[in-house]
Amino acid sequence: MTRKFALTPDAVGDVVAIWDYLASSSGAKVADRVLAKIYDECDRLATMPGIGHHRIELRNPIYRVWSVWSYLIVCRSNTTPVEVIAIVHGARELSNLLLRREDDGGDASGR
Repeated sequence: MTRKFALTPDAVGDVVAIWDYLASSSGAKVADRVLAKIYDECDRLATMPGIGHHRIELRNPIYRVWSVWSYLIVCRSNTTPVEVIAIVHGARELSNLLLRREDDGGDASGR
């Protein structure tokens, strides 16, 4: 099956960090289930890119945010395949995080 979304290198690092954290605190089966749900939701975003939410602090409307339990998936809605640029805990402050992640479309704040 071909994925309808692409993970940036930073997002791959996020996935690895999430799996490592969950595996060490709750076990590999829990980590696998959480990542499977995250990937399912990435597929859903790719199928319906308009379902993500805009976050006012990001200012740039190409960025969409979708929550999966306590995690946020941040993607660019104007790419094919949909480009996932971050998968982080919902407590993270997104604008500073995304400003540090350089991408082809400029910074996430829209500045």
